[in-house]
Amino acid sequence: MFEVLFIYPKVVARHQRGPSADAREQYLAHCASYGAAHATLRRFANLLLVIADRIDVDLRKTISLAEVEAAADSWSRYQRRRGRAHGRRWSRLLFVQVATAWLRFLGCLEETCDEPGGLADQVDEFIAHLRDERGLSENTLRDRRWHVERFLQTSLVSKSSIAHVTAEDIDDFLSRQGKQGWRRVSVASSSTALRSFFRYAEIRQWCPAGIVTTISGPCLFKEEGLPAGPVWEDVQRLITSASGTDPRSLRDRAILMLLAIYGMRSGEVRKLRLEDLDWTREVIRVERSKQRRIQDYPLVTSVGEAILQYLRHARPLCTYRELFVTLKAPFRPLSPSAMYHVVSSRIETLAIRVPRHGPHCLRHACAGHLVAAGLSLKEIGDHLGHRSAYATRIYTKVDLAGLREVADFDLRGLS
Repeated sequence: MFEVLFIYPKVVARHQRGPSADAREQYLAHCASYGAAHATLRRFANLLLVIADRIDVDLRKTISLAEVEAAADSWSRYQRRRGRAHGRRWSRLLFVQVATAWLRFLGCLEETCDEPGGLADQVDEFIAHLRDERGLSENTLRDRRWHVERFLQTSLVSKSSIAHVTAEDIDDFLSRQGKQGWRRVSVASSSTALRSFFRYAEIRQWCPAGIVTTISGPCLFKEEGLPAGPVWEDVQRLITSASGTDPRSLRDRAILMLLAIYGMRSGEVRKLRLEDLDWTREVIRVERSKQRRIQDYPLVTSVGEAILQYLRHARPLCTYRELFVTLKAPFRPLSPSAMYHVVSSRIETLAIRVPRHGPHCLRHACAGHLVAAGLSLKEIGDHLGHRSAYATRIYTKVDLAGLREVADFDLRGLS
């Protein structure tokens, strides 16, 4: 492996003669099998040699995270003294990341586990309860877990268990999030998640009874925030901005068309798999996250052509079956933040004026376009994957052009 990564014989010999050469070479081959780029492998190889020099790797014993961090501190100080780094943070972080991944691969990293009944176990049990007994979706479970864990990490530093949590702790946490820039809807979502968690904690007798009644978030009025998306002309500009032939443009164009034309949610696009495209019947299968069922849609010609261009000229060869993956190794399915960046970066470049820059604004734009085209609520709801027309009716409130036409009507003949 070293002969493939390096050209000069002296460099190859230095890596081969260094400590734990076989273990380092095995890990590099493992990374290469997952599609790591040549430059990435070379960087890993150089850092693994440093790690092996500073940590005594013995496959017969485990190495604690504290030992890794101590070696990382020493290395970052050395880099700083030699003028090879402006600060210690990134040198230390990269050292810890690569070292822990390598040691975990070798099976000699001492993994820290929470004691039975600890906070992590309690959160896992709570999430399992929401999933198995209440049947909440994976997106909701992820959201609840994030809010609960954020509270526990930021507010229970000096407390050993949630039994010592007070109403003041929760109020201080929610107030602090508001001061840090959270919107009222986000604070309300956090209070809902904490109320659900502590209600379960009371049932399990993890905390004193009565704390749930003290958790209150900001008051939200029904339909106070109308969905807002870019006008359809701006959506067309957005899609046109991805008309290039480079891999990123080919991938982003297919994503933008799925979001805007089908009104898909970000998670629904990320979950699309290669087998969801039936090219013979010209059908695309969408797993609607909220309806929890599969919905078949006719594959629009323009969308099908965009996806084909992406598959032929941009999608890298990898083992993942998800349709959209990263363009650089290590290849993996797109994350929620990557999906957000696909849309927001182009909206900001085009200076499109819209309150939200994420993928969901294109779903709102799709709904608004269908309303303007005169489709019924039932047709729009079916297209968007709504459970009922109740969820669709809010889009009738945002047809501002239609409201202006009504306002301009001459009603003098009725007087």
